[in-house]
Amino acid sequence: MTDVTADPEVEAAPTPAPSDDYVIEVQGLRSQFGDHVVHEDLNLNVRQGEIVAVVGGSGSGKSVLLNSIIGLKVPEGGVVRVFGQDVSRSRAAKGLERRWGVLFQHGALFSNLTVRENIEAPMREHTRLSTREMEDLADLKIALVGLRPDAGALKPSELSGGMRKRAALARALALDPDLLFLDEPTAGLDPIGAGAFDELIRDLSDSLHLTVFMITHDLDSLYTITDRVAVIADRKVVAEAPVAELETSDHPWIQEYFLGPRGRAAAKATAQGSRA
Repeated sequence: MTDVTADPEVEAAPTPAPSDDYVIEVQGLRSQFGDHVVHEDLNLNVRQGEIVAVVGGSGSGKSVLLNSIIGLKVPEGGVVRVFGQDVSRSRAAKGLERRWGVLFQHGALFSNLTVRENIEAPMREHTRLSTREMEDLADLKIALVGLRPDAGALKPSELSGGMRKRAALARALALDPDLLFLDEPTAGLDPIGAGAFDELIRDLSDSLHLTVFMITHDLDSLYTITDRVAVIADRKVVAEAPVAELETSDHPWIQEYFLGPRGRAAAKATAQGSRA
C-alpha cells in the first residue's frame, strides 16, 4: 500500500496512544451560544479501539460536542484532548487532522467533484503524493467501503443515499486515520441499508483497529455495534455504559429512550440475532 506521507512543514502529530490510554479526553467542558448554555462540566473519555456512541434529546448538544472535539468550536471552558493534544492549540490541531476522519450527517461531499476526486481532497491538502498515487489510494478506499469500481467516476448526485454514505466514509478514511467520527451515519437509510452500514463500520473498526466516536439516534446501531453509549442530559454526560447496563438506569430520559416501545423492539431484535 502506498504510504500517505504527511507534509513535513506541518507539525507532526504524536504517535498512537497505547491501548490502555485515552484517545479522547473531554474534561469540564462548557459550551454556550450567547446566554444559552449547552454544556456545563461535561466529562467524557474514549479509549483506543472502542466504538462509543453519544445519544441525547434534541438540543442536548451532541453535534456541539463533536464540533468541540474536532476543533470546529472553541469551548467556553474545560479542556478537550485528542491523542493527548489540546485541540484548541492550532498547530496541534493541524497535525491531528491527519489522524482522524469525519463523516458528517449528510455526507458533505463536494457536488462538483467525482467520488474519486472527493476522496483525493484530503490527500491533496495533507500530503505530497503524486496524482497516480492518489488515484490508486482513492480506488482502494472505494473498494474498502463496498462501492463498485465505476463509482469513482460518478458525481454525488448520481449516487443513491446509501452509496453517498459509503463515498463519504471512503473520504473519511482517505488518510488512514486512527480515529473516525460519525455524525448520524445511518440517518436517511432504509433498515436494510442501515444494517449493512452498521456491519461495515464494525468490520472496519475491527480490521483497521479504528477508534469510533459516533453520534446517533439509531437504536439498532446502539445495540449491535457499540461498546459503550454516553448519554447527554441536563447539560452533561449523565451516564456512560454498555447498552445492557443503561437499561437498568433510573434516569427518566434513559428509561424512556431504551425501555420504550422502540427500544424494546431493538433489544429483542438484537437478542434474536445473537441466537441465530
